[in-house]
Amino acid sequence: MLIRATIPGTTTWEREDINMESKEIDQRPSWQEIAPNEVAAKIYWSHWDALILEGGVLYKRWVSSNPEGSKLQIIVPCGRIAEILEEAHDSPAGEHFGVNKTLAKIRQRYYWATCKSDVEDWCASCKVCVAKKGPSSKGKSPIQVYNVGCPFERMQVDILGPLPVTSAGNKYLLIAVDCFTRWPKAIPLRSKRATTVTETLVGQVFSRHGIPLELHTDQWRNFESRLFKEMSALLGMRKTRTTPLHPQSDGLVERHHQTILYYLAKCVAENQRDWDRWVPMFLLAFRSSKQETTGITPAEMYRGYDLRLPLDLLRGHPPSEDEDSSSFVKDLRERLGDIH
Repeated sequence: MLIRATIPGTTTWEREDINMESKEIDQRPSWQEIAPNEVAAKIYWSHWDALILEGGVLYKRWVSSNPEGSKLQIIVPCGRIAEILEEAHDSPAGEHFGVNKTLAKIRQRYYWATCKSDVEDWCASCKVCVAKKGPSSKGKSPIQVYNVGCPFERMQVDILGPLPVTSAGNKYLLIAVDCFTRWPKAIPLRSKRATTVTETLVGQVFSRHGIPLELHTDQWRNFESRLFKEMSALLGMRKTRTTPLHPQSDGLVERHHQTILYYLAKCVAENQRDWDRWVPMFLLAFRSSKQETTGITPAEMYRGYDLRLPLDLLRGHPPSEDEDSSSFVKDLRERLGDIH
């Protein structure tokens, strides 16, 4: 049995999985017809009521337990699975994240019967990941839980570096993480002087995301400088810091240090002078990846909807996602209410 489904902007996809003519007339094949076929065809047969044919494209409706609700996943033919895996894991927007994040990113958009095992095999055989093993989970300070109730109520800020000096002259990385949504900011800096750090926070963080009620840092002297304290007082922020007895209170931003160093190591050139060029793509990948603590992506937590990735350009625009501005605003309010 042959299935032909066209995805906008791509060539025809062909695969022996399920009789598409039967789906066109909404007639489920009998088990006798499906039994001689491969395992994938039997799995699709079991999901028959969730399959939707629109414009020559075969979708599976996926209902999530998270606030994101239901999504239409494109059924991926066997010949295109490698393309999806490469884009989801190996590309700059994939950033060689692990199995869970890669699998979640794919499942938001695509479906095939062996998706989970294929992602596991792909990640395990990735030469880049094997060569650049991530940091051990041993010795991590546990993240201390704070009661934050809205985006950018509490932020953690730290400086990563010194790093190899880039062609643009950058040597440090200012990292700011929202404790509620896990939305990260990472800004390359030429110096870590108090004036540079405060100007960058005001100009590239607070001006775009609002002023947090509380700003948490470590005990680095520039974070405790007179200028930094004056900035905090002027903007009405409560300034807090880690203590030697409670280093875990800075655990969130410290884990971002480990994560960004791990993934930059997979991308940068041998001379390491281009790491600042890869920071934006790391942010895109991280903001669009589900977090274990929240179950959704930082982008959806903060904005109410996910960022568009190259994976989305491959699949085109699902028909059920069209809506006018009024419906979009109403739906966005409901989604943000469910998330927060």
